[in-house]
Amino acid sequence: MTLEELVPCDSSKMQAVSEAVERVLVAAQRQDRLTVGVYESAKLMNVDPDSVVLCLLATDEEDEGDIALQIHFTLIQAFCCDNDIHILRVSGMQRLAAILGEPAPGAEPRDLHCLLVTNPHTDAWKSQGLAEVASYCAESRDKNQWVPYVSLQER
Repeated sequence: MTLEELVPCDSSKMQAVSEAVERVLVAAQRQDRLTVGVYESAKLMNVDPDSVVLCLLATDEEDEGDIALQIHFTLIQAFCCDNDIHILRVSGMQRLAAILGEPAPGAEPRDLHCLLVTNPHTDAWKSQGLAEVASYCAESRDKNQWVPYVSLQER
C-alpha cells in the first residue's frame, strides 16, 4: 500500500501544489536560496535553522529500500518539526532534475534527495508559490499528516 492510497488527496489540489513547488524551486535557485543535498542541508540546518522556510525530501520507488537515506530523512524530519520548518515529501526525481537543470554540463550530478529553501533574516521573500506550499503543509498537519506528499508531474 502506498502513501497515496493511505492518504487520499484531491488531484486538482495536488496539481496546484506541485506547480507551486516547481515555481518555488525555480525562484529559489535563481535567487541563490536553494541548498541541495542531504549533507549540505544538514550543515545549513545546524548553522542557521531559522533561515530555512521549506524542506523537500525527494525519493522515487527505487530509493525506498535505501535504509541509510530513510534514516537521514527521519532525522531531518524530526529536526524540521522541532524547528517549525515546513516539510514536504516529493516524488518525481527526473522532473526535479529537469526543473533544477541537473546535471549541469560537465558537472558532477548533485544529490537531489534533500532540498532546502531559505529566506535570509534580512529579507522578507514574498512568494505566492511558497505561500501555497506552506498552506498545504499546514492543512496537512491539521489532518495529522506531519509530512505531506506531492508528486512532481513529468511534462
